[in-house]
Amino acid sequence: MYHQAKLENGLRIITCSTPQTRSVSIIFYIGAGARYESDSEAGVSHFIEHLCFKGTQKRRTSKEISEAIEGVGGIINGGTDKEITTFWCRVASQHFDLALDVLVDLLLNPRFDANDIGRERQVIIEEINMSLDSPRQRVEMLIDELLWPGQPLGRDIAGNKETVSAMTRQQILDFFTSRYTPNNTVISIAGQIEDKQVTDAIRKSLGKWKPRDVSTPPPSKDNQKAAKLNIEFRNTEQVHLCLGIPGLSLFHPDRFALDLMSMILGEGMSSRLFTEIREKQGLAYDIHSYTDHLTDTGAVIVHAGVDLQRLEEALKAILFQVAKLKEGIGQNELKKAQEMAKGRLLIGLENSRNVAAWFGAQAILTNQILTADDVIEIIEATTLDDLKRVANQVLVQEKLNLAIVGPVEKQEPIASLLKLYNRFAKRESRP
Repeated sequence: MYHQAKLENGLRIITCSTPQTRSVSIIFYIGAGARYESDSEAGVSHFIEHLCFKGTQKRRTSKEISEAIEGVGGIINGGTDKEITTFWCRVASQHFDLALDVLVDLLLNPRFDANDIGRERQVIIEEINMSLDSPRQRVEMLIDELLWPGQPLGRDIAGNKETVSAMTRQQILDFFTSRYTPNNTVISIAGQIEDKQVTDAIRKSLGKWKPRDVSTPPPSKDNQKAAKLNIEFRNTEQVHLCLGIPGLSLFHPDRFALDLMSMILGEGMSSRLFTEIREKQGLAYDIHSYTDHLTDTGAVIVHAGVDLQRLEEALKAILFQVAKLKEGIGQNELKKAQEMAKGRLLIGLENSRNVAAWFGAQAILTNQILTADDVIEIIEATTLDDLKRVANQVLVQEKLNLAIVGPVEKQEPIASLLKLYNRFAKRESRP
């Protein structure tokens, strides 16, 4: 059960009381992220998230901010994604007022001190360097570039060294002012709290926060007509690869069917990819799949690390398993995926932070809220025909994208393998 309220300035509040817990989690969701940035602003959302923790008028240093929460055994952090920025705190329920005060202070009163900006600029550049040095992280950047070429969604959330180095304090302030508004914010709270107590406290703290008009980003584009490949040579022990295919948005009614398909394909040690690629063929240590849903687009991605000498063999085996989904899925596999999805959901919602995230993320991104029971009903109603229909709709050869980081020097042999292999192809081609 949850309760929604909306203040006169457009600020939305979602509360979910879980009396059986002794903690409370508060998450502020801001409609700010990579997709709202111009080319010259790339990374500004992430930069702002960092700077909010550097000091406020009330708590002048990052140490004062962290000590306020850690001093009562709590946890505080933030995060930036493609479409949202979050600031969150989890504390014992008796410290709710303190946690709310600290988070409100971060968002309303950040100093954006010039010296802090200079220091944090170098911190973020080192964060970018760390990601670039990691083949596992770098290949995930490359697959985004292939899926959303020339678009903000295809950029690294942290931006790049050039934009971060050139970012001015005025750019930061302008972006902060344009997107950190009450009508572009959702506060989601879960734990041992009372709805009215929470709403009254937030109204007292944020009721005078002034709303502003907020711009909407251009829609994502998908003009892909043929399979694409991007190889970045690295002298590494392993070849890291990501196979990506455009998927479904958060609003698409088939997105839950696609999630079930991904579970069958490569989520968990009993999935098709893990069983076939690792256990039976010994081609990889780590191999898995996942789905990504955004407000108007999405993706299905397979990630693996393989030996250079067996790269072609592994790629063919992966593509064969992807293509095999279009031939059909067994009833037992569907049942297992359904139980896996329901179990993951229910276990995850035993944590107050996950409960707050469940409601808050839906509210800021879709303005629609499905309860756990709603989702379970959708999962249980999904049929084998649904999965086959979605597989044939999404898993299209012309939409294949392959990113590789490793000691691969020639593109042509790999490019020729980008096909969805059909085990019946030879038989069907006979006269």
